[in-house]
Amino acid sequence: MIIALPRDALVVLVGPSGAGKSTFAARHFAPTEVLSSDAMRAMVADDPTDQAATDAAFELLHTALAMRLSLRRLAVVDATNVEGWARETLLSIARRARRPAHAIAFDLPLEVCLRRNLEREHPRPAAAIRRQHRWMTQSLPSLANEGLDAVWTISTERDAEAAQISRIPPALSS
Repeated sequence: MIIALPRDALVVLVGPSGAGKSTFAARHFAPTEVLSSDAMRAMVADDPTDQAATDAAFELLHTALAMRLSLRRLAVVDATNVEGWARETLLSIARRARRPAHAIAFDLPLEVCLRRNLEREHPRPAAAIRRQHRWMTQSLPSLANEGLDAVWTISTERDAEAAQISRIPPALSS
């Protein structure tokens, strides 16, 4: 699968913990393009798993996102983004900057996410991953109606490995 992304777009990664979003982001995007909620938690609290730092981390992420988009730079948001309100916040930032918004949804089986989670240095609670997976599954049918310019879905580990990113020129408008 070739995922064509404008060079000035918001790219929302959507999927539960363990779905491979961070691995995908590291493989396909420059570190400066990726805005990771875990990295923002580490920045504000010296611990990427400190859930008490989540509000501050997302305030920082949203500020960095707005800045990158205002400069017409690609911005990839690496967070679960499985709830509609979280995606709506990101889309409103893209709309204010008049930038396109794309989503890459990681619709991998729950068992894959749970297995990968156990391989992490700091595993998340299995119940949280089950909940995130359920929310993502419920969101998938309506993603295309949320104001995104395109939605790309990765459904297998093989799809994730084979995916290629193509950078396309920004739209001529604004």
